[in-house]
Amino acid sequence: GLGAASRKGLLFKGATFLDQLTKVNTLVMDKTGTVTKGVFKIKDIEVKGDFTEAEFMRLLMAVEAKSTHPIAKAILEYAADVKLLEATDIQEIAGKGLIGRVDDKAILAGNKKLLEQFNVAVPTETQNIVESIVMVGIDGQFAGYVTIADELKEDAKSTIEELRASGIQQLVMLSGDKDSITQKVASELGITSAKGGLLPEDKLNEVEKLKKDRSKIIAFVGDGINDAPVLAASDVGIAMGAMGSDVAIETADIVIQTDQPSKIITGIKIGKATQRIIWQNIALAFGVKIIVLILGAGGLATMWEAVFADVGVALLAILNAIRLQKMKW
Repeated sequence: GLGAASRKGLLFKGATFLDQLTKVNTLVMDKTGTVTKGVFKIKDIEVKGDFTEAEFMRLLMAVEAKSTHPIAKAILEYAADVKLLEATDIQEIAGKGLIGRVDDKAILAGNKKLLEQFNVAVPTETQNIVESIVMVGIDGQFAGYVTIADELKEDAKSTIEELRASGIQQLVMLSGDKDSITQKVASELGITSAKGGLLPEDKLNEVEKLKKDRSKIIAFVGDGINDAPVLAASDVGIAMGAMGSDVAIETADIVIQTDQPSKIITGIKIGKATQRIIWQNIALAFGVKIIVLILGAGGLATMWEAVFADVGVALLAILNAIRLQKMKW
């Protein structure tokens, strides 16, 4: 089963998780990079104050160059051939953004919570923006923002439908992105339970609330460094391996190497097929041994029947298990 899964781009860090995946009845997921492509494009740039757009973007790009987040990559594509300014004292504040210094200017680049943490007033007009937004503060003043667009993965909607059909009773979306974007994406996918604007500890608290119901077997699917605590706390942690952070991949129990959410369905199918073959092999082994024992008690079993009941049954069980490698998923 593990071999069949690896051929399909699924890395299970142990047979326990292949079995546990089939028991999952509650699936919690991140948004960006999990059900969306995480390939962002700049949609709009709004500059406030005395900076030109080019100056504003050069300062922002210098800070974002130190980040591996998909949004940072989109910002750097604004002018890929421009020599970047040198950024120093860079710090990443989980779930909020980046701070640093460029050209002796203090730069903040992140969400509203980051700017508010450093007492930078954010214009009310930004509250009506649905898209992902990177707000920028320069020397303690609001300097502008960049809006970023993302799109759903091709197999995201069909995956949600198949997950419900497979017996997943509850689907939840938890995202660090704006709540308005999270609700929009959840609505498109048909997910009724969704929360946005969450910090890593908020995601963890939401999963801990779900875990209070002992009947729930919870899987979490994510890809970012912010998802690592929740991946560790879930019964089954699933990480996106292609674009996912190293911390998320290290923490997860299952890694989807192709970043396709539909691979979760593949994993469930492989797990269930593996369980069926296990029970077939158990029934085969016990059945043959009982028959040989009865024959032996009647004096009808020879050494050859005894050998077949031991080694022969083991070979038949192996041959039956190999069928997993030939099945179509």
